[in-house]
Amino acid sequence: MKSPFVVEIKPEQNINTTFLVLSKDIRQKKNGDPFLSLTLADKSGELDAKMWDNAAEVMDTFDRDDFVKVKGLTQNFQNRLQLTIHKLARVTDNEVEVHDYFPASKFDPKEMEAELKAYIAAMSNPHLKALLEAIFGDDRFMLAYRTAPAAKSIHHAFLSGLIEHVLSMAKVAKFTAAHYSGIDVDLLLTGVFLHDAGKVHELTYQRGFGYSDEGQLVGHIVMGYQMVTAKAAAIPGFPAKLLHLVQHMILSHHGELAYGSPKVPLFPEALLLHHIDNMDSKMEAMRWVAERDTRIDGNWTGYSSALERTVLKKMLYLEDRPVPPPPASVPQPHVQQPQQQHTGGPKPQQNSLFADKLTQAILKTH
Repeated sequence: MKSPFVVEIKPEQNINTTFLVLSKDIRQKKNGDPFLSLTLADKSGELDAKMWDNAAEVMDTFDRDDFVKVKGLTQNFQNRLQLTIHKLARVTDNEVEVHDYFPASKFDPKEMEAELKAYIAAMSNPHLKALLEAIFGDDRFMLAYRTAPAAKSIHHAFLSGLIEHVLSMAKVAKFTAAHYSGIDVDLLLTGVFLHDAGKVHELTYQRGFGYSDEGQLVGHIVMGYQMVTAKAAAIPGFPAKLLHLVQHMILSHHGELAYGSPKVPLFPEALLLHHIDNMDSKMEAMRWVAERDTRIDGNWTGYSSALERTVLKKMLYLEDRPVPPPPASVPQPHVQQPQQQHTGGPKPQQNSLFADKLTQAILKTH
């Protein structure tokens, strides 16, 4: 097994292990020599890395999504862990345990598939049940559905993240359908199971997560719409109006036109689907950001563009640990002391230059 994993690495640690290359940039030092700026990863997290010396010897021997063995030293750079690489060499797939390098759901994919199919088997609407059985009865599609991440980076960005996200949503959907009157639970669950079905073709996840050409050009909303429309057309007597409701839920699940939905939700199940999807994705994103933050000290994560905020590391905050003093090598700011002596009584307030000028201007007006 690989050792150490990113999550186990500390500053000032000598590293000799293998990583997956998530990103690779060739840059220039001031003297014109190249250096490498890399993002390395395993299933536990990501690590910023630089190769300052001898980069020209290795920079053409590997690429993004390759496995590399590196030797180097970690350091605390601007409160983040950074690896300075001294040696680097590409390794082949059969030299590593591939599952050590890709984050994955903590739940068993086949057990999640069984749970999904149990929801479908319990449905009372024969048309929706037939539609879902036709889609999820396709073995190739089901394999992709239980393997795919739910997103490239924003939420559930790990293998089997899509089906984990969907099953989490299904639990919330069952609760909300019982809480609010007039909700068609079978219709709501159908929207839950199908809203992101197009992601099995939109995303690529054989190595690092990315987008297929079709995913870039068409997107998972339209791809899911097309898939459902084709499957429903092959079911004799599938009600056209019911199909329109399912199609609308897929098209509107992002909630707003600005977020990529061709339509906004126009009936209760569609609105619930959007909010359940948004809540589940945001809750997972918060967990992911807090657990995998690369800042070494402090109670707050770095800025998350997905959440548009920093996130409190709640458990660390509740430990109420004393704030460590700054390193001795960091110069402390020099504060100039007033020259006049104070002989007793209240100490005079020291005004700023701006405050002094403001006081003089006020006195001139009186």
